[in-house]
Formats: sequence, structure tokens, C-alpha cells
Amino acid sequence: MLPGDTLCNVLYIDLGKKSYRIEKRPALFEAGIGGAGVAIRLLAEECPAGCDPFSPDNPVVFAVGPLTGLFPLASKTVAMFKSPLSGNLGESHCGGRSAVAIRLAGYGAMVIKGASETPIYLAVHGDKVYFRNAATLWGMDNLFTAGQIIRGREPSPGTRTIMRIGRAGEKMIPFAGVTTETYRHFGRLGLGAVFGSKKLKAVVVSGARSLPTKDVKEYRKIYEQIHKAAVESEVMRKYHDLGTAENVLPLNVIGGLPTRNLKDSRFEGAETMSGESFAGKYLGRRLACSHCPVGCIHIAALREPDEREAFFYKTSMICYDYEPIYALGTMLGISDPEGFLKLMHKVETTGLDVMSTGVVLAWATEALERGLITEETMGWLRLSWGDYKAYIEAVEKIVEQPNDFFKALAGGVEHASAIYGGSEFALSYGGNEMAGYHTGPAAHLGLLLGARHSHLDNAGYSVDQKIVMKKQTTPREIVDRIFEEEQWRQVLSSLVICFFARGIYTPEVVSETLGSAGFALSPDELSSIGKKIHFEKYAFKFREGFKLQEERLPGRIFETMSSAGRIDADFMKQAVEYAESVLGAAGAEESK
Repeated sequence: MLPGDTLCNVLYIDLGKKSYRIEKRPALFEAGIGGAGVAIRLLAEECPAGCDPFSPDNPVVFAVGPLTGLFPLASKTVAMFKSPLSGNLGESHCGGRSAVAIRLAGYGAMVIKGASETPIYLAVHGDKVYFRNAATLWGMDNLFTAGQIIRGREPSPGTRTIMRIGRAGEKMIPFAGVTTETYRHFGRLGLGAVFGSKKLKAVVVSGARSLPTKDVKEYRKIYEQIHKAAVESEVMRKYHDLGTAENVLPLNVIGGLPTRNLKDSRFEGAETMSGESFAGKYLGRRLACSHCPVGCIHIAALREPDEREAFFYKTSMICYDYEPIYALGTMLGISDPEGFLKLMHKVETTGLDVMSTGVVLAWATEALERGLITEETMGWLRLSWGDYKAYIEAVEKIVEQPNDFFKALAGGVEHASAIYGGSEFALSYGGNEMAGYHTGPAAHLGLLLGARHSHLDNAGYSVDQKIVMKKQTTPREIVDRIFEEEQWRQVLSSLVICFFARGIYTPEVVSETLGSAGFALSPDELSSIGKKIHFEKYAFKFREGFKLQEERLPGRIFETMSSAGRIDADFMKQAVEYAESVLGAAGAEESK
């Protein structure tokens, strides 16, 4: 690391004692680089074995990397915690301004422990931390309103981020997220619920430091090369023009688009719910994360009559991309774009994770269809495919939990199906609800084997398209490809590089950029670090009771034809057994 680089500073905050301290930990960052590599070590240090996710002892760790604030697209913050949804590793990534704000405030990582007796929010302005009263913000219907109030109360020297929860987090719903900058989220695995358990409404961070580089001339040269690659790349142009919503039509064509709780893999309403349709009819603006020249965040402008004033209209700005369109659109049989946007807005204002919410509602709809539950069970609410108004009402009931059924639903699809039945069509992996890909065996193995059970862990759907659909393959080959990709992504998430830029940040380019930040690491050394971080994550999962052999693959995936054909249960069983042997051997080696 470079002399004077504040990346090695870790800010420790105790909410119960209302105290904080700063420690310099250069060895931590030299070994783990930053981001995921540092966060998993801090989580293992600070989280007691067997800790209840809602205990004050469960830490919230935020970590950024050495390229943050220096190079384009190094704009993510990694959050780690013990997940109330899965019961083991909780990890979520978020863009926006959070990473640059933390870096310019003078930190590489923040660790928040303890719990306040009354609602508070944290304000971190450079090397000062303030514990603000948030009693008037607690319980607000709309988390965006709370953000606006905080924005007006806090000074904003340099770059500032506001990370906050909604009612879902306050109610400690295990799939509640944390929203930053209105349109970005720490969505998966329940970080919002952990905030709620600590009575932590929000975290504000601002900073205005300068960052050192080893050789300014060489740094500028590398910066220009990466910037040029980002703005001229055809792949990045896709993200700018349509965003990930471009995936809707291609996935529908190949039969990989989960529809009506994956009873189908093609959706008859795909045209109206496509990225092309949204861009042509509803696109209001594009936004970008800090230090990103691409602008992949697409915001729809929904214009509606104002019920309070005749001849007046209100315009709501609502973010959309592929995963919300899948979760709150195709999975629920919704082909009305405006109905989808209204449902999306409802989920966003409550602070629920969009993907988990959609899968939970899809399971509930099918459970009602099959007679596992009744309208009376649901408080006389009838869910049916495509009825966005009923789903909006159901979202409110998940948050408010007026009866036993919605209390169960608020625990996630794994929890609800354990009570009411229907586990064979409860689409979750390791406790985390399914992502939007039914392309073949690798997509589902990727979710099961991923350290955080996310499609972004290893892009198993891409493995399907690259090798499964093109030729005969083996369980071993698929698992090896999944693990290889996931291990390299540990390097990218330690640098907090956006995964959309993975084609630009090759091992050789990463090595060059790190040289500018004072890290001398070859591509081979980076590969070794990635493997180590991957196994450290699994070591934490195993410590907290995760057993791969006890996890299940939902029966539904074997019933519905995928892009690669019918998924074979024996093939999947062999793949999981081989993955167990790989992880077991790595764990034994790691413990030496």
C-alpha cells in the first residue's frame, strides 16, 4: 500500500455505547485487498460463532477497495453480516455513491455493532461520527421521505451517501434491504432487517479527501485506457441503451424466462414487458453510479391522474431492470407495464427486496390455486396471476403482518412452505429466493453452490449458454467452471469492480491498476487470493451450520423445460456430490 493511504483505516462503531474508534490495519488489506476479501475476515473476527442474526453482536461490515475513487466502474460497496434469511453468510453489493463516500471519508471498511435502545441514524463526516435521534423517522410509510429529511439535515462536504431502511427493515423482515441514493440497494439476504434489529434507521457518510497514486502519469494512462474501453465497448453500450432489461426477449425466445412461479419458461406478455418496450414508452432518465461513464440505471416516468385534483397529473420516477421485471412481472403473470411499475413502487417504498418479494408472492399464488391455503387464510385477499392490485395489497400485508399467514410469508418462501406445504414449488436456494434464469442445470447449480446463493456469484446461466447448450458436458465440468468463475469474482468484488465491467478488467488490467494504488500483485497471485477468499466465505458458512448435503433443489426445476432441455435429477445429484468433495478438500487444506 502507498504511504498515507487511508484505505487501511477501519472505523469501528458501537451503537449501544454510542462510541467509535479508528484502527489502522494495513496487513488486513494487503492480504485481502479490500471489499469482499477484507469484509469476510472482519465478519469472521467480529461475529461470534452461532450468533443470532438479530443479536446486537451481529456486525454490519461495509468495505470498499483500493481502486474506489481512482478508476471507472470501481463503484460498489460490499456489505457483510450474518443473514436472518439464510442463517449464515449475508453478503450484498450496492452501487451509487456509497463506495466513493466511504473511501473519501478516509476508510477502507466500517464495522457497526451493538444496538441502540431508541431509533437513531449515524452521520459519518470524515473522521467525526455523530449519533442522531431518528425517532421521528421511524415508522414513516415511505423510506424516500426519510431520505429527503436526512438530506436536508446533514451537511454535504464532498461526496455523500445516505443508506436507509423502510418499514420492512424496521419490522425485521428477513428479506428487507437497505436503499441508497433512491435507486440503488443492498437488496439480498436481509441487511435491512439487521439494521432494524439495531434500531438503525440510516447511515450517512461524506468525505472529501484526495487519494494517492504511485505514478500520476502512468495512472492517467491506465485510466484513459479503461475509460475508453468502457464507453466504446458494445457490451457496455447494451447496459447504457436498455440496461439488463434487454435480457427479457432473448431469454423468452430460448425458453429461459421463469413465468408464473416457473410453471412456464416463456411468457406471452414478454413483448410488452421488454427493455425495448420500457425504453420506448416509459424511459424518463438514465443515471450512473459514481465514477461510471456508462449509466445503466434506467428510470421509468409513470404519469397518473392525481386523485385529489381534477385535470392534474403526478409523475412517479421508478427504477426498473431485468430482475424486477422477472420477479414482479413474469413470475406473477403481469403483462401490464404500468401495473408492474405501481407494484414495483410499492415494494421500493417499503424497503423489501424485490426478488424475494416476487418469488414469495408467486409461491402464495400457486399455493392458493392448489388449495394449500384459502382466501380466508389470506384474510379474504385473492391472489391471481396478473392482478397487480391484489399483489400491491399483499405487499402491504407482508409488511404489516395482520395474520399468521402473512407472518409466515414475511419469513421468506422457505419458511412459509415449511408451514403450509408446497416446498416442491418454493423456489429458493440456501434460503435465498431464486433469480430470474431457467437456462439449464448450471443456472440452478450456480444458485445452490454460490457462497451467497446469488446469480451474480458465478453467472451459472452463462455457463449454460457457453457449454451446456452447445455440447454434452459432465457434472464435474459444470462445477469446475462455476467455482473458477466465482473465485475470480472474489477478486473483482474485493476491488469492488462492477461485474458488468468484468470483460474490461481482465487479470492483466487488474494487476496494472493495482500497481497504481501501491499493490504489486501478478495475475497468478490474484487468482490465489480469489480462491482463498472463496474458501474463507465457505468456512464461515460451515461454521454457522451450513451443510450442502442438507440443502435442496426445488422440484419445480425438473418439471419445467429449460433452455437446455429437461434438467436431469441424477445429473444434479452428481454435481452436488462433486462440489461437496471440492469444498471439503479445500476446507481441509485451509485449516492446515
